[in-house]
This record gives sequence, C-alpha cells and structure tokens, in this order.
Amino acid sequence: MARLSRHELKEDKFRTAYEDYEHFAKTHYREIAEVVGMVFVIIGLVLGLRYLVNQREAAANAQLGEALETFHAYVGTAAPGTLGPQTQSFPTAHEKYAKALAQFSAMTNIKGVLRLLPEQKAVRIARYHVGLCQAELGDPAGAIKTLTQAGADREPAIGSLARFALAGELVMTGKTADGVKIYQDLVDHPTATVPKATAQMALADALRGTQPAQARQLYERMQKEYATEPELAESIRQQLASLPK
Repeated sequence: MARLSRHELKEDKFRTAYEDYEHFAKTHYREIAEVVGMVFVIIGLVLGLRYLVNQREAAANAQLGEALETFHAYVGTAAPGTLGPQTQSFPTAHEKYAKALAQFSAMTNIKGVLRLLPEQKAVRIARYHVGLCQAELGDPAGAIKTLTQAGADREPAIGSLARFALAGELVMTGKTADGVKIYQDLVDHPTATVPKATAQMALADALRGTQPAQARQLYERMQKEYATEPELAESIRQQLASLPK
C-alpha cells in the first residue's frame, strides 16, 4: 500500500471532521435550531431593553428639566420686560411649589413592569426635590419621609443633599438631636454638593438655641480653619458675634 502524503492526510482528516459535523447537524437539527433561536431572542431582548432604557432616560431628563424650571420660577409680579417670554412665574410660592411637587411626583411614581428597570438619575434627583417641595408646602412629615428615602441614594452627591435637607427639617420640627447627628456625619464625610464648611455652619446654627456654648466652640474652630477665606471668615464672625453671651 502506497504511503499517503502529509497533504493527503490533512485532507482526509478534514473530510472526516466535516462528515462528522454534517452527520451531527442532520441528527440534531431541531436542537441546534432551538439554541440558535434562543440566542437571537436573547440578543433581541438585550437590544430592546437597552433602547427602552435610553428612551426612558431621555424622557426623564426632559421631565426633570421642566420640573426644575417650575421649582426655580419667579414668584410675584415682575416688572415688564424683566422676564423672557418663556419664563415661568407664579403669584405665590405655594402655587409654584404645588405645581413642582406634582411634576416631580409624576416622575417618581413608577408603576408596573417599569419598576423592574434601573432607576434613572433624573428620577432620584426628582425624589430629593419632592422632599424639598413638601417642606416648602408645610408637610414636614412627608418631607422627612421622602428625604430619608432620598438620603439613602447610592450616589453621594444626591444622598448628601437629601440628608442635609433632612437634618434641617428635623431641627425645624424640634428633633434637634437627630438633625445634629446627621450634620456631624456630613462634616465627617463631606461631598462636592455638601462641603465640610457648609455642614459645619449648619451644625453650629442647629446648636445655637439649645447648646450655645458648643456652637461657640465650633464657630471658633471654624474661624481658625477658614481664616484664609475672607467671605466665609466674615460670615463666621457675624454668627459668632450674634450668639448670646
């Protein structure tokens, strides 16, 4: 028997492998078709989910922009020509915050299967503003509940803002010790949205009524810490001078 060349051996192995694959494909056609179909379904679901998330994010950003325009709108009767044609204004603060509350609440009131999707940053920012509106509208219980939820936000920039507002609401409702505890935590863990000096000033202000001596000590420490910042140093000096002797 003549020897097979190396090239012929490779061709024979390739032919055998191809025939084995062809036989496998014929005998397992249904299983292969099902697997391929499942792969295409999964790819379709992933692409569809990504499209839905992007669409929802764009819509939420647009809603947030409109709600923020209301929240920061002018209150009162402006002089002719001082406001642009598209600028909102309200006769009273109550009307402004009531409308803003409705807009922000509509964003956070997510129902059905949409609750299973990741929550957009715009929605989390809206929740923080719901708490602010509730506070402005004289609903401290609602504000405290909402700001507590927003304060647990995974993003420090949002969570610290909510906790700062929560602390202020707690102090306003007589729960000074709870508010002071939050302010102190913000002092110990400052963020870009709630810097250490901002938390310190709020903490000292919260202590003025019940613990003026402790507030004085804090102002004095701040005087040394921020001596090179003229505006902040002057504000601290004024607060210190207004403390009861």
